[in-house]
Amino acid sequence: MTETPEDFARADEKSKKRKEARDKIMATKTETKGLLMVHTGKGKGKSTAAFGVAFRALGHGMRVGIVQFVKGKWESGERAAFAKFGDQVTIHAHGEGFTWETQNRALDIASARAAWDLAVGMIEAARNEGAYDLLVFDELNIALRYDHLPVDEIVSVLQGRPEGLHIIVTGRNAKPELIEAADLVTEMEAVKHPFAAGIKAQKGIEF
Repeated sequence: MTETPEDFARADEKSKKRKEARDKIMATKTETKGLLMVHTGKGKGKSTAAFGVAFRALGHGMRVGIVQFVKGKWESGERAAFAKFGDQVTIHAHGEGFTWETQNRALDIASARAAWDLAVGMIEAARNEGAYDLLVFDELNIALRYDHLPVDEIVSVLQGRPEGLHIIVTGRNAKPELIEAADLVTEMEAVKHPFAAGIKAQKGIEF
């Protein structure tokens, strides 16, 4: 269908009204604060989205800290990429793998506690020294899901973060208490995944 000058004029007028409405909404958004963000759900992309935010923050000169729960034994592209940023980013990969890999609950609990201690240390470094602007606690939800760490303790610490510190928590099955405490919650929905067609995890895509 060929659009007429009148069609363009009507479309432009609608766009003008949408912008006026949007500007009115944006004018009411004046507060800034450190956000607690949660990426959860059965779909792929939770950690990937968190690392995307981390790279964006690095691009703005912000200081980033990352603790990876359960992924200590995995070689991953993101760790190699973050290493190129030098002192601007600190990353710790911890844990022995998912529970079906370790089959050792005592070891899983000890590993989760060691990783959480690192995370708490980063929060305190942000509070006392301004060492970080953004922290990513990758797969912390897994440790909470299997009760390797007490959710009340974790939520209390996250809620008590320094005012300007942003924190992202990733992993399936986020606890309701964490969702309630968060400022932003995104649930990744699984629509289609190559694993179901017999395709294994691939370098540069999954790790």
